[in-house]
Amino acid sequence: MKARDIMTKDVLSVDENISVKEAVDIMAKNQIGALIVQTPKPTFGIFTQNDLLTRVVAEGRDPEKTKIRDVMTESVQCVQADDSIEDIARIMYEENIRYLPVMEGRKLVGIISVSDLFKVIFRGAEGYQEEVI
Repeated sequence: MKARDIMTKDVLSVDENISVKEAVDIMAKNQIGALIVQTPKPTFGIFTQNDLLTRVVAEGRDPEKTKIRDVMTESVQCVQADDSIEDIARIMYEENIRYLPVMEGRKLVGIISVSDLFKVIFRGAEGYQEEVI
């Protein structure tokens, strides 16, 4: 089974200039734990629940005044759509990452969460694949 088989294809992204409050509102409304952050650079960032806790709440920043660009993760680890779920699980475990953007070449095509991996484990790879199809 490959990344493309378990990834979420509809990835929400936001501009780097929105406030943390706006980002959190989007995350809550869509029941997601991470947003891709578009930047003027050729790369992108990611803002996760962990960033919210460690870089906003723990540091006492005002979510309405803090820009997402100031608290996002900039060096984003990514995987390719054809990478195996075993490799993805290893990366998530070794790097302590909960969300991995999925690329086809240089194009963002999806995102995988730890929850996506748990679904495969608990439902069995074949059962989950049938459900996706």
